[in-house]
Amino acid sequence: MQNIEINKLPTHVAIIMDGNGRWAKLRNLPRVEGHIQGMESVRDVITATRNLNIPFLTLYAFSKENWSRSAEEVKRLLEILAVYLKNELPLMMDKDIRFNVIGNLKDFPKRLQHHIKDVMDKTAGNTSLTLSIALSYSGREEIINAVKLILEDAKKGAVKRINENIFSRYLYTRNIPDPDLLIRTSGEMRISNFLLWQIAYTELYVTDTLWPDFGKEAYAEALKAFTRRERRFGITK
Repeated sequence: MQNIEINKLPTHVAIIMDGNGRWAKLRNLPRVEGHIQGMESVRDVITATRNLNIPFLTLYAFSKENWSRSAEEVKRLLEILAVYLKNELPLMMDKDIRFNVIGNLKDFPKRLQHHIKDVMDKTAGNTSLTLSIALSYSGREEIINAVKLILEDAKKGAVKRINENIFSRYLYTRNIPDPDLLIRTSGEMRISNFLLWQIAYTELYVTDTLWPDFGKEAYAEALKAFTRRERRFGITK
C-alpha cells in the first residue's frame, strides 16, 4: 500500500466481488472452491481498508438474483457465510470494525438471521470501519421499499415533502455516505442492480482480475487510480 496519497483516498469504497465461479472453472474445481478462495480476498481488502483508515466499505456478496442458482451452491454459500461470521468476529472486535448488512435478511433461514443480527449487535459500538455486506440485495427492491415506507409515513403526516436527502433516509444505507469508488472485478461492464441510487456520482473502476485473485496489490492499484481522478459532480472547472 505504498505510494498512495492518503489525503485523496475515498471515504466509502463499494465492491462488486465477481469471478469466483470462473476462477474455479479455470482450475477445474467446483464453483464453491472459488467462493472459499474469494474469502481470502475479502479478508485482505477489509484489513487493507482498515489500515488505511477508510471508514466505509460495502461488499456485494449475495444478490436477490443469486437465489436462482442451484440449491447446492446456495446451500454452500450460506454455510460459508455462517463460518465467516464465526471466524471473523474476533477480528472485527480487535480492529474496531462495525458489521452491517444491507438487503432483505428475511429471505435467509431463521438461524442464520439470528447469527447475522448477533454479530451486528456485538460490533455495534465499533467506529473505525463500517463494513456493510449486501445480502439478498436488490437495488430496485431497495428503491421500491423506500417508496413504500415514504407513502406510509406520508399518510401519517410524518412526511410533508420529498427531496433527495429525505429519500436517502429511507434506503438501507441511510446512515452511510454514498460510495466515492465502486470497484468491479472480473471485467464485466455492468452494475448488476447494486446501489442504483447511491452511485449517481461514484467513480467506477473495472479490472479483469477475478475476485479470488484480487489481493492487497490489486486493491492498492484501484485506490491509486481513484486518487488520480478529478471528481467534478457535473460541474465544469
